[in-house]
Amino acid sequence: MQFALTDDQIAVRDMARDFAAERIAPHAAQWDEQKHFPVDVMREAAALGMGGIYIRDDVGGSALTRFDAALIFEALAMGCPTVSAFISIHNMSAWMIDAYGSDEQRRKWLPQLCSMQKVASYCLTEPGSGSDAAALRTRAVRDGDHYVLNGQKQFISGAGAGDLYVVMVRTGEDGPRGISTLVVEGDTPGLSFGANERKMGWNAQPTRAVIFENARVPVANRIGDEGIGFKIAMAGLDGGRLNITACSVGGAQAALDKALIYMRERKAFGKRLDEFQALQFRLADMAIELEAARTFLWRAAAALDRKDPDATALCAMAKRFGTDIGFAVANQALQLHGGYGYLAEYGIEKIVRDLRVHQILEGTNEIMRLIVARRLIEGTR
Repeated sequence: MQFALTDDQIAVRDMARDFAAERIAPHAAQWDEQKHFPVDVMREAAALGMGGIYIRDDVGGSALTRFDAALIFEALAMGCPTVSAFISIHNMSAWMIDAYGSDEQRRKWLPQLCSMQKVASYCLTEPGSGSDAAALRTRAVRDGDHYVLNGQKQFISGAGAGDLYVVMVRTGEDGPRGISTLVVEGDTPGLSFGANERKMGWNAQPTRAVIFENARVPVANRIGDEGIGFKIAMAGLDGGRLNITACSVGGAQAALDKALIYMRERKAFGKRLDEFQALQFRLADMAIELEAARTFLWRAAAALDRKDPDATALCAMAKRFGTDIGFAVANQALQLHGGYGYLAEYGIEKIVRDLRVHQILEGTNEIMRLIVARRLIEGTR
């Protein structure tokens, strides 16, 4: 069934695609240039069900599948990969509360997250621990009915503009077993933020350090038991890797579409560019690789939906392959535009800048290889 979308899946995809074309794409270049975070437009997307795509419907979620989410994020990324990626991070953060939180916590936070009246950020990475996430040092010390937090998170999307921060902290021993998950509200005393980072891409969402200085967070804000925070963080990343892969596929598809239009109109040596066989072959390779990435994404999403034992490895495979291909296709599309591809007004260089970071975040593509290799080696023992 994954090779032929149902009528409902086509409707969901087309709804997201139409929204991206009408409400995101016309403004994407300006948002990038002005570093504008379009929360108002994201709330419009949430009103269509995209603020809590795979959140249960008793708290306002859409109760859709990971497969549906892949369709949605690809479609949104055709308008702007940056906006699509942030909505995906928000969804991942909300899902962690939905999947591991108590009924009270779900009722408290998720209705406003699903409507995006409140915006959530995911806080795992630190200045000294990126790929080695289990080495995080932000500490939460129990003090009666509160934890006292001290430490710093790095490269946090939405930081300073968000309302809730899903934070992985150390409550116990070194290593993954000493990590817990807390929801920190944006107005918590002792919570502050670094400067908005100057980045290559992803300019339509802020990226800042999140700093805790004796920040007191209620024990009631802990998601799940102490010591399972690393498990929660990694479970969130399985879906997050699919989402960011979908954003890469969508951005690359938009770049390929732009290249096709340009080559139909541009002439050189008395012929349209799309009449040169060498360039036709390049276009064909781009389309083949992009379709392979999309098919791989669908396979991994279907595996995650049915809780397949190989789902984590498949998500890592799809992320490594899809984000590498997405960037490569977008870069080829820029090359096919020649000098015009380097100009902002054609929209290609922004896609290239935005997609480059997808090979780094949600686990670098080197770490994706490590996850796959470990699975292979363990399977032969």
